[in-house]
Amino acid sequence: MASYNISDLIRRKRDGQTHTREELEALVLGYTRGEVPDYQISAWLMAVYLRGMAEQETADLTMVMAQSGDLMNLGDLPRTVDKHSTGGVGDKTSLILAPMLSALGLTVAKMSGRGLAHTGGTIDKLESIPGWTPELEEARFLSQAREIGLALVGQSKDLAPADGKLYALRDVTATVDCLPLIASSIMSKKLASGAHTVVLDVKVGAGAFMRTLEDGRGLARAMVDIGTRAGRQVRAVLTDMDTPLGHMAGNSLEVLEALDTLRGQGPQDLTELCVSLAVEALVAQGETPTQAEARARATLSDGSALQRFRAFVEAQGGDASYVDEPSRFDVAPGRADIVAPGSGFVERVDALSVGRAVLALGGGRERKGEAIDHGVGVELLRKPGEAVQAGEAILRLYHRDGRGLEIAQRLLHEGLNISEAAPQPEPLILDRVN
Repeated sequence: MASYNISDLIRRKRDGQTHTREELEALVLGYTRGEVPDYQISAWLMAVYLRGMAEQETADLTMVMAQSGDLMNLGDLPRTVDKHSTGGVGDKTSLILAPMLSALGLTVAKMSGRGLAHTGGTIDKLESIPGWTPELEEARFLSQAREIGLALVGQSKDLAPADGKLYALRDVTATVDCLPLIASSIMSKKLASGAHTVVLDVKVGAGAFMRTLEDGRGLARAMVDIGTRAGRQVRAVLTDMDTPLGHMAGNSLEVLEALDTLRGQGPQDLTELCVSLAVEALVAQGETPTQAEARARATLSDGSALQRFRAFVEAQGGDASYVDEPSRFDVAPGRADIVAPGSGFVERVDALSVGRAVLALGGGRERKGEAIDHGVGVELLRKPGEAVQAGEAILRLYHRDGRGLEIAQRLLHEGLNISEAAPQPEPLILDRVN
């Protein structure tokens, strides 16, 4: 690798110039190895924040980050597909979509993370099932994916380590909210994970990182472009996150709702989103949308997706009896309801308020490594557009010994609106990018 003066590279980006792949390697890999100090990378990140990056430059940055550590080799597995959501409240789609895709003949061999902030991540939710472990040796991970079409583990520290180091620095230098840096952060892990097809669920709204549809489209286009330049099939769906997805928010509660959905008895919005994401994966594999939708819905009606989920839980050490006996899940015993102050229609149940309420109850974490209470959470008894009578329960809190209850109640009251007239229904699927 050629030798570069890091100050000159910072100056180039400050002046709006485009980096070459080799220059990005000098910056990013130099920082990852400890050869470039954090104060210089901080200055460079701010220059990127202010000046942006060209499309090829963003793709090059992503590949440099992806190749900074281990690369998963899934080449021997058939029809590999990965899914990523940009985060949301009540978003348990991975628990449903992954076994659906497995039942459809695709292979899901993915890495997922733990949650930080208002709700748990996919790993946290699955750990509601006693014995289930996200720790698998690589050989076992690959053999399980080959045998049942589904394996899910915690993200390795050796997967795109440059991303972890850069994100920690972005978090303390006010450079998190930068489209090329967000896109490269997400896609570096997806590219390093090895799947040929990637389906992206880009959340937009009050409970999402991208608050506007315009911002969501920009992020989706950037990530699809990165994937295309890297030779992957990438499709993105933009979905509403003003209101929590489904009716449950909280770890055990979301697993219970996911199981209902796998039995074909889930909420309409959650079911429709999982079907839509499955269709995107199948269309990327060459199927027609009509054929893909029929096949995806069948996995929920014929029990095949539920069967794959049960096999997956058992393969990773979990007590599969919880799949068949949902009453065994630990759900916090305390109950408190938020009732309608007057008759009318539910106009708004703010997703971020619900997420913060779950955090206050102990269902999320403010710092990495904190323990969480899997049994607490919030249930939406009524969703926007539904009629309510004065005094009727709209939200139900599941708490343990009153921990965080007053704060959670205040947050939910602040995020709830009742109107005299029925609000216009908002679509769940806002747009598609491929």
